[in-house]
Amino acid sequence: MVKKATEIGINLLAFREWEYMDILNFDAIQRPKKVAKHIKKQSVLKNHSYVAIMAGGVGSRFWPGSRESYPKQFLDMLGVGKSLLRLTFERFLPICPASNIFIVTNAAYRDLILTQIPEISSNQILCEPSRNNTAPSVAWTAFKLAALDPEANFVIAPSDHIVLKDSAFLEKIRAALAFSDQHDALITLGIQPSRPDTGYGYIQMGKEQEPGIFTVQRFAEKPDLTTAQEFLATGQYLWNAGIFIWKAASILRAYQQWAPEIFQILKKGQSAYNTSEEQAFINQHYPITPNISVDFAIMEKAPNVFTIPAEFGWSDLGTWASLHAEYEKDAHGNALQGNILALDTHNTLVRIPAGKIAVVKDLDDYIIVDTPDALLIYPKSKEQEVKQVTALVREKLGNQYL
Repeated sequence: MVKKATEIGINLLAFREWEYMDILNFDAIQRPKKVAKHIKKQSVLKNHSYVAIMAGGVGSRFWPGSRESYPKQFLDMLGVGKSLLRLTFERFLPICPASNIFIVTNAAYRDLILTQIPEISSNQILCEPSRNNTAPSVAWTAFKLAALDPEANFVIAPSDHIVLKDSAFLEKIRAALAFSDQHDALITLGIQPSRPDTGYGYIQMGKEQEPGIFTVQRFAEKPDLTTAQEFLATGQYLWNAGIFIWKAASILRAYQQWAPEIFQILKKGQSAYNTSEEQAFINQHYPITPNISVDFAIMEKAPNVFTIPAEFGWSDLGTWASLHAEYEKDAHGNALQGNILALDTHNTLVRIPAGKIAVVKDLDDYIIVDTPDALLIYPKSKEQEVKQVTALVREKLGNQYL
């Protein structure tokens, strides 16, 4: 097979990089011109592919493990020796080189990102001077990439999600990039729901545009349990994972039409993007952009929105309970991170620092998180209150423990 590929002049590296397209088959080899043309098209697509990882959140629901100065995306939440951000970065390397991966974050985390991802340059870190939600950050990313490459075709993805099936994930990302490369399309990956979850927004699928790619009929906010059950019964709804794919030109056209205030503010910096003037422009103008999500500003308004149903072992890892659900557990359902003796304890998450030992007994469905300066012991069934706890800590003790 290698000999035949070489004989028809097809670069073997390209074969390996794009084997997911199923071009390494006998029938294809008999049609070298068509295969070579396909390889060329895919190589061009890959050259214009970029990834923007959103890494600016504070992870307040993961207090006291997650702190404002060192939030959860920079932590080794899974006990694998790598932070969630690092895992996300490495997950996208088969899509494009490190030089095409950008990190969108708060200015406070710039040095931390360079430490965890030394493969990228300072120009690949977009430092927001204020937290204005996702619509302004996506627009800035699009302007920046369009200035760098007018044909830029990019993925927007959170830094703190879990993906257990990397191959399946990459297959869907590549399919989305191929579709957005050929169409004026705004694409979101939709997760096949496994339960009537009330913690996620939902996407209602419309007509199938191409195999595996559907129009979006509507977005639905987090439902109550009865509504979530009704969603699942129809077979038409997906979880909204907040993973988007589009060409820079397509999303900028959408901003111009549906979010003109953001578009006009950030368009003024076109000559500054990717230069030494960029950060000064952003520091001055970004804080005055509207505080709104890209879902509300664009996705719920634009007519050219599509979704790709996917199942790749996804979790948004939004709470301690979601970490407990994903983490390896003992025979009693306990997720134990550290040197821990769990006696007559069930369905409990215990996380302690290295160098300590913890002994817990007669607990059921609890969260225990120990850090050098704070200890959380909380019923797992009430984990949504943890964010309120951080507000109470701030009120009573200031920012010292946040």
